[in-house]
Amino acid sequence: MTDVITYELAQVNIGRLKAPLDAPEMKDFTGNLDTVNAVADSADGFVWRLEGDSGNATDLRVYGDEWLLVNMSVWRDPNALTAFMYQGLHRELLARRREFFERLSEAVTALWWVPAGHRPTVKEAEERLTHLREHGPTGHAFTLRKSFSPPAS
Repeated sequence: MTDVITYELAQVNIGRLKAPLDAPEMKDFTGNLDTVNAVADSADGFVWRLEGDSGNATDLRVYGDEWLLVNMSVWRDPNALTAFMYQGLHRELLARRREFFERLSEAVTALWWVPAGHRPTVKEAEERLTHLREHGPTGHAFTLRKSFSPPAS
């Protein structure tokens, strides 16, 4: 009998800051981080989120760029992630993202399946996002619009 591997959905999204995090114009973003993270942490299907020394990920960077914030989490499945993303305060702040972050021409969000219990690294997230940018959605890195099922066990 073979072991059955279960999978969870990892997601990364990045954003290029329009101003330093301590700038007055960023107050609505930074002032709501703890609340949004608490809602995520208690959301149905939430598994894990990336945290730095600050308790959130604002002290971590991606691609070696001091202006690029990284947000990464793991969810039970795409439905759980979608349910969180498009409700309440997160939805409100998502609608206002252009106030806080520049519009980037390349993909800023990637999803991929990880074995249950795996916690992806920033380096892994960079690789998945780069793969999505270079190859479009595949089973290796995809989007909510063009998603893939978990690997067969």
